[in-house]
Amino acid sequence: MATPSDHPRDPLHGITLENIVTRLHADFGWEEMAWRIPIRCFGNNPSIKSSLTFLRKTPWAREKIETWFLHEYM
Repeated sequence: MATPSDHPRDPLHGITLENIVTRLHADFGWEEMAWRIPIRCFGNNPSIKSSLTFLRKTPWAREKIETWFLHEYM
């Protein structure tokens, strides 16, 4: 996997949206994710698959999850 120093203009280079959602879910759980980013795919019958589908179609939500990921792990 690429590290942030490999691509200074894109700190998420090489990190897939699935990796982001999976890691946040593992570390925080759906309840915390729904509290921080109040979208139904995290709070109403959540799954990785449904979350990825929604986030791929909704740029503002994807930006929020990526920003949270960067804040927590980079």
